[in-house]
Amino acid sequence: MAPAELKELKVQLQELLDKGFIRPSVSPWGAPVLFVKKKDGSMRLCIDYRELNKVTVKNRYPLPRIDDLFDQLQGATVFSKIDLRSGYHQLRIKDEDVPKTAFRSRYGHCEFIVMSFGLTNAPAVFMDLMNRVFREFLDTFVIVFIDDILIYSKTEAEHEEHLRVLSGPRGF
Repeated sequence: MAPAELKELKVQLQELLDKGFIRPSVSPWGAPVLFVKKKDGSMRLCIDYRELNKVTVKNRYPLPRIDDLFDQLQGATVFSKIDLRSGYHQLRIKDEDVPKTAFRSRYGHCEFIVMSFGLTNAPAVFMDLMNRVFREFLDTFVIVFIDDILIYSKTEAEHEEHLRVLSGPRGF
């Protein structure tokens, strides 16, 4: 890694430690880390879980087809989009699976306590959770695609009611 990447790695690892998302590890597993540049120029820390993913039993939870989701929007004129910040990090990993998420860097060996990007089953597990959370609203005024939530309505008044329902005790 270049010096600028090493500096960023140190910052991001400390942030993950401070949030309780990772912890030091003695696991025999240890995926490499790398950075991918985001659209805004910042760097996204990525763990290369290809070797782990090769031996992982795949979760076959179906992801929706985008064109099917768009069909639901017919007649809608008002939209609100919610992009869950660090959505995957809201899900704990089973204790027995935590060591499998280990990664190695110049600054040590760590493992994720919460779900990490790059794990083959992460999208399916998260999609299943979001569909359970929003089940009663799906196909009515909510579309979920992994960590993106779209609320759609025909009128502004209807949209206000949809947002009120979602922010109430039964909602999100």
